[in-house]
Amino acid sequence: MRKLKNNELGRITVDEFKTTKKTPLIVVLDNIRSLNNIGSVFRTSDAFLIEKIYLCGITATPPNKDIHKTALGATESVAWEYVEDTFTLVEKLKKEKVKVLAIEQAENSTKLNNFYPKKDEKYAIVMGNEVKGVQQEVVNASDLCIEIPQLGTKHSLNISVTTGVVLWDLFQKMNIL
Repeated sequence: MRKLKNNELGRITVDEFKTTKKTPLIVVLDNIRSLNNIGSVFRTSDAFLIEKIYLCGITATPPNKDIHKTALGATESVAWEYVEDTFTLVEKLKKEKVKVLAIEQAENSTKLNNFYPKKDEKYAIVMGNEVKGVQQEVVNASDLCIEIPQLGTKHSLNISVTTGVVLWDLFQKMNIL
């Protein structure tokens, strides 16, 4: 088996990305502190053709050298917008018929492996702060709380890892491949 070279990967250009049909998924970053996590979410969102990223609260915005270090240019391809208040954004998305999924450990949450997105629905996943998670008022306002089953001692994943797991799971369940 031979590793592929970059020019063999069939990557699309930024302009092609912008006109390509997107996965009906939106990522909402709720007060993310780490610039590396933000950049990583951009890069993962590029990989799965995510429609848009909302950067909320204290979440930093591009241009920023530390975001760019992990995003590797994905801040140029993936649409994004800064919104000060996550709760207000969630209410707006719900009015636009977007199903809002808080990714959080909570009572009566639905395990990710048991959640199946409906066809012709658009979803927004809300990713919370590295220490405090998704704000409680945002969890309350969400349509559903999704939890990644974890069996180890920590019961905690890095936000960029969590985003990658959730986006991949939803992407493949939506039969995009």
